[in-house]
Amino acid sequence: MNGYLQVNSPFGKLRANGLYAAMQKRKMRMNWTQIGNLEDIPRQGSRVVNTAAGEIALFRSVDDQVFALDNRCPHKGGPLSQGIVHGKRVTCPLHSWVIELESGNAVEPDVGCAHRHEVRVAHGVVFLEVRAEV
Repeated sequence: MNGYLQVNSPFGKLRANGLYAAMQKRKMRMNWTQIGNLEDIPRQGSRVVNTAAGEIALFRSVDDQVFALDNRCPHKGGPLSQGIVHGKRVTCPLHSWVIELESGNAVEPDVGCAHRHEVRVAHGVVFLEVRAEV
């Protein structure tokens, strides 16, 4: 492989650029992949990225923070990307579980966790950490 990881996203097939190399030097176990522009994710909305590890939902808060979770509710596997984003939480569309976007944890009284992925925004471009398969 040439050091780039390619991802099929709703924004097209994209490759990481020079920022990838800088991030790769700091965190050798992570592959940072350019996903698209911040403006491609609606405020209080989401987009889904298909990766080798499965679907990852990207969420954008009203204050332009971006979060990434597996697109599966810890309760019954509902598609979190189809839920309602409110503040820094998303409500699953199947059974109304509320999930914290910062941690992936279900809000009490529910118990469970959706896997969280690292995401960065630099100059309006969204980068997602994708674990390389060993």
